[in-house]
Amino acid sequence: KDKIMMGAERRTMAMTDDEKRLTAYHESGHTIVGLLMPDHDPVYKVSIIPRGRALGVTMYLPEEDRVSYSRQRLESMLASLYGGRIAEDLIYGSKNVTTGASNDIQRASEIARNMVKKWGLSDKMGPIMYGSEDQQPFLGQSMGGGQQEQNFSGETANIIDREVRSLIDSSYKQSEKILKENIDILHSMSEALMLYETLDASQIKDLMDRKDCAPPEGWDDIKSDKNDKSGKSGE
Repeated sequence: KDKIMMGAERRTMAMTDDEKRLTAYHESGHTIVGLLMPDHDPVYKVSIIPRGRALGVTMYLPEEDRVSYSRQRLESMLASLYGGRIAEDLIYGSKNVTTGASNDIQRASEIARNMVKKWGLSDKMGPIMYGSEDQQPFLGQSMGGGQQEQNFSGETANIIDREVRSLIDSSYKQSEKILKENIDILHSMSEALMLYETLDASQIKDLMDRKDCAPPEGWDDIKSDKNDKSGKSGE
């Protein structure tokens, strides 16, 4: 199930302890903000084991099938998407923020722009769709996105850009506030990830309650196996 939901593990990928720790803070940032924002899907697992193209992953598990999203839920998603980048900034400083949040930024930007242009979730722009997609792309055009038709003025485009930026800035500040107020949990969760590599929902709940989280099932056997391998490699 984990392989299907989160992708296949790439345990052979070499990561330094510094890279692992930065990834641990990044994923902890996503997790904490996601759990403390209203109307957000619960966290299923968080891991710093590389999967696919990602160095780590925070997996949310919806409690029920959804065919539509409220404005509050979308704003919560925006905040949690920026949690990883903000965690890096808080711990390592703006000069050391990495490119690891590039996919998060892309997804957040798409959500915010759709909220303004397609879904009528901007008070200033109102319930109007700005722009349309031609679903019959011509030769040489992308089959994925279709042909974009701009049916609004340059002045309207500027207002749309400002509204998108306003949504992003508001979510970013909310995410930053949450992590600053829970910096102790950010530290403890990253340390737990450095130790166990993967945390499940019950371990995450303990950490959010400011408790020590129990080791995963079979941890003694895993630790023993790691020690055996380490001893053999050193011989």
